[in-house]
Amino acid sequence: KGFLLSNLSGQSRAGIVHRLDKGTSGAIVVAKNNAAHAALSSQLSDKSMGRIYLALTDLPLKQNCTVWRAIGRNPANRLKKAIVSDGRAAKSAFANLLFSEFSGPVQGKNAGVNLIAAKLFTGRTHQIRAHLSLIGHPLVGDELYGGDMNLAKRQMLHAYKLEFQNPKTLENLKVEIEIPPDMKELLK
Repeated sequence: KGFLLSNLSGQSRAGIVHRLDKGTSGAIVVAKNNAAHAALSSQLSDKSMGRIYLALTDLPLKQNCTVWRAIGRNPANRLKKAIVSDGRAAKSAFANLLFSEFSGPVQGKNAGVNLIAAKLFTGRTHQIRAHLSLIGHPLVGDELYGGDMNLAKRQMLHAYKLEFQNPKTLENLKVEIEIPPDMKELLK
């Protein structure tokens, strides 16, 4: 009570500098006042705020890669984003971290989950989800983008690390949020 947050994003999103997709776990940045909010938003815009996500897919990438494809509204499904020529520029980098194979086949094939690190250079809605789907590696549990729903009840995406400058002290901060239990369980 009595704790106020920035109102630059409106009353319903007080203090929220950036958001996560519904079902995505992890770290977000919240500003206590309008000056901090403006400074943090500026770091997002000029791409000096670092954001690393962890994601689970059902197969490893053939190689680490960068995807630089524009994203816009999907003309066939208003809830979904798509790779479109007239969309907004979007760039993501993906790297394999770990493959955990299940003991025994699932639906007639050997199965497992792959832990991927994703670095955002831009911040479009559903960017990681759309880019991974484009390259044939949708997130486990991401029904909207074609992920395997048998393994998880949500898309397995986690905002793991944020790096930014404190607007007041100018100190460089790194915030890491431990991988959540549902993702850990799939990796065991």
